[in-house]
Amino acid sequence: MADQRHIVDDKITLREVVLRFRYWIAFFLGKWKLLFLAGLIGLGLGALASVLKKPVYHAETTFVLEESDMSGLGQMSGLASLVGVNLGSLGSSSGLFQGDNIMELYRSDNMLGKTLLSPFDDQSLLIDRYISFQELDKKWKRKVDLTAMDFSKPRENFTVSQDSVLKEISKLIREKQLSVEKPNRKLTIIQVNVSSKDEKFAKVFNETLVDKVNSFYFETKTKKTAENLEILQSQADSVRKILDQSLAAFASSTDRVPNPNPLLQAATVDARKKQVDVQASTAVYTEIVKNLEIAKVNHRNNSPLIQIIDTPVLPLKRSEIKLVKGMVLGAIAVGFIALLFLYFGELYRIHVEEKQGQEI
Repeated sequence: MADQRHIVDDKITLREVVLRFRYWIAFFLGKWKLLFLAGLIGLGLGALASVLKKPVYHAETTFVLEESDMSGLGQMSGLASLVGVNLGSLGSSSGLFQGDNIMELYRSDNMLGKTLLSPFDDQSLLIDRYISFQELDKKWKRKVDLTAMDFSKPRENFTVSQDSVLKEISKLIREKQLSVEKPNRKLTIIQVNVSSKDEKFAKVFNETLVDKVNSFYFETKTKKTAENLEILQSQADSVRKILDQSLAAFASSTDRVPNPNPLLQAATVDARKKQVDVQASTAVYTEIVKNLEIAKVNHRNNSPLIQIIDTPVLPLKRSEIKLVKGMVLGAIAVGFIALLFLYFGELYRIHVEEKQGQEI
């Protein structure tokens, strides 16, 4: 019975909740001057932040990630097999640029580095513009002398310090200013967003980055098919040259003996040899041309990967803290901090008084 009575005594009744609520309301009303002062300070800080904080510009490119359309190549492979042509891996589609891989490609140090070293205008590079408006020459003054670095020379001639600076700036952009995402996971539409305090930098950097990734794609995704196409074209040109020579030799032999005597076999041997050469060269050339046309179809099916939908256009979308919004948010934030400070301060005071009362 004693334990049950103790449990009942420890329960908080509705009356106690109401009394505590009234106590805290009265307490905070008694501190209205301090809370009012905190609100005024918050208003001032919010207004100052909205004035000093520069707007951020957003350059956005939207594109469709196209998969290689190899639907017609299966039928082409069947026809090619009839003439002894094995397409093999020509119909296979590499996953290098599929799914999330291309999104990581946009975030890679290689692509970001190449973009930063691209021209911003006729007089400077993108990396020079970034260092200028971010004032990195002042922020990193103790670590490195950026004013003495020339990023316009070939990259293979960069010093260790230059490579480190380029990698660090790429990291800053990737973590704070670059966003690559799919608005809808079911679709193949990808958005590349570059945020910056410099409007022109955001636009040029976004456009250059997309162009660099496109170029890398065309050089890599179509590398095998382009090499195969080049080899077949070279073979076709070589065989065609031999065929032309064989035709000329056959015609010359026929001109020397226009009406050979059928009883004299020696007179027709040379002409028959030339004719066999023409027939053999023709057969080889026909097969190579078939392979060449199939290779051209495969090469076209592998490009392009990216179809641009929207590009950044000036003026860019901007985000900033409005004066009124900044003042309201500042007042709420500082006022909330003041409330917490008063609340925990009062709890501590009550705890100390109860502890002193128990000791007495």
